[in-house]
Amino acid sequence: MANTTQFYIDGQWTAPDAPRLIDVINPATEEAFAQVALGNAADVDRAVAAARRAFASFSQTTPTERIDLLVAILAAYEARIADLGDAMSQEMGAPQGFARQVQAGIGAAHLHQTIKTARSFAFEEKRGDLRILREPAGVAGFITPWNWPMNQIVCKVAPAIAAGCTMVLKPSELAPVNAAIFAEVMHAAGVPPGVFNLVQGDGPGVGQVIAAHPDIDLVSFTGSTRAGVAVAKLAADTVKRVTQELGGKSANIILPDADLPKAVTEAVQRCFSNSGQSCNAPTRLLVSAAQYEAVAELAVAAAADITVGDPLDPASALGPVSNATQFQKIQRMIEVGVAEGADLLIGGTGRPAGLERGYYIRPTIFGRVTPDMTIAREEIFGPVLSILTYQDEEDAIRIANDTVYGLAGYVQSGDPKRAGAVARRLRAGTIYLNGPAWDPSAPFGGYGQSGNGREYAEFGLAEFLEIKGVVGVDPT
Repeated sequence: MANTTQFYIDGQWTAPDAPRLIDVINPATEEAFAQVALGNAADVDRAVAAARRAFASFSQTTPTERIDLLVAILAAYEARIADLGDAMSQEMGAPQGFARQVQAGIGAAHLHQTIKTARSFAFEEKRGDLRILREPAGVAGFITPWNWPMNQIVCKVAPAIAAGCTMVLKPSELAPVNAAIFAEVMHAAGVPPGVFNLVQGDGPGVGQVIAAHPDIDLVSFTGSTRAGVAVAKLAADTVKRVTQELGGKSANIILPDADLPKAVTEAVQRCFSNSGQSCNAPTRLLVSAAQYEAVAELAVAAAADITVGDPLDPASALGPVSNATQFQKIQRMIEVGVAEGADLLIGGTGRPAGLERGYYIRPTIFGRVTPDMTIAREEIFGPVLSILTYQDEEDAIRIANDTVYGLAGYVQSGDPKRAGAVARRLRAGTIYLNGPAWDPSAPFGGYGQSGNGREYAEFGLAEFLEIKGVVGVDPT
């Protein structure tokens, strides 16, 4: 078990300022399997001071030196893939195979992509007598969630390293073990002391302190829109840069010419993947009114084919949701859907048959959902799909854009040009056409209340760089 009762500061494990331990709960058993220490402002101060000291030298390293460091981090990371996956399976309930291959594997993919990006990135360019310099922005504060732990840690840490920034990370206290293993990875890779610092803790004790800290230059936050607003307000007094990847209520438009069985099956699987705990999940399925009955039948069949169960059972496609609070919220939202008049096609409240404990959710699909219903407007963050109908393409686009969010959108069509034309009219940060594979080079981030800024590849790297113009005679 990784060290979750100490913090990684200035290149070494160190005791908290005022030790306070809480249990880490396995959502499959509802029992504690580890403890994590919660930090405070003094712990953050120590970590920020270490990062500030390290920035003086690390910011002066060359891109080549930083790429070499990323290569070492990747090697150390890949050596711990199984450990990372097993930790996430225990702390957030992901099926073990999915946790190792996807939850842990995605971190390696981000490292590969960042290395590739940094090798071709123009950190400096000359335009006549004008020289453009892209320099490290400073000390970064990271606040990351429990639903895709390694994805959100590595897609921040890797570009920060590539840029020459130093950092302080606060992972979710609900899924802290993977972050402690990641700190061990950074140490094994030879990351210089102070460049990467880990302080475990909750939002009030650590997250808010990071957001407001005067010696942190930028904050990258992933989480709920409500918490993102709070972070931005706390950061405003020091005019620090804030990037936010927040909530979503993504629409998946199936156009009438799509391959219906394929499109609907993939729609259900994408919505329910990771037990529905993805901010970009396609939770609103928009279908032609004339095709509703056929879509509903296909969707129910796809949901019925999904096995929910013990994360250690290879037959389990979905594990539990990650914590009791989330379990209770999803149960309430399902009740709201029924109360507001949506048709419950499959699923509902309570655990799946045969599961007496654990935060397991019955895969649930609602039909004949209208755009004004709560389940069509609010993020549920569980395996719950809402099917809405549209009259024509214009109506579909209008319904898809009728949301405060704008993280992702999905379009299915037999005509790629038609799908592309619809994609251009959707107000969201990433649009997926006809079920493509995940792409770590595509920009990730949202419109509206889904946040600001972008992550992944050169788009994420740019967030950690300041732009300096040197004007006049500059012969170097």
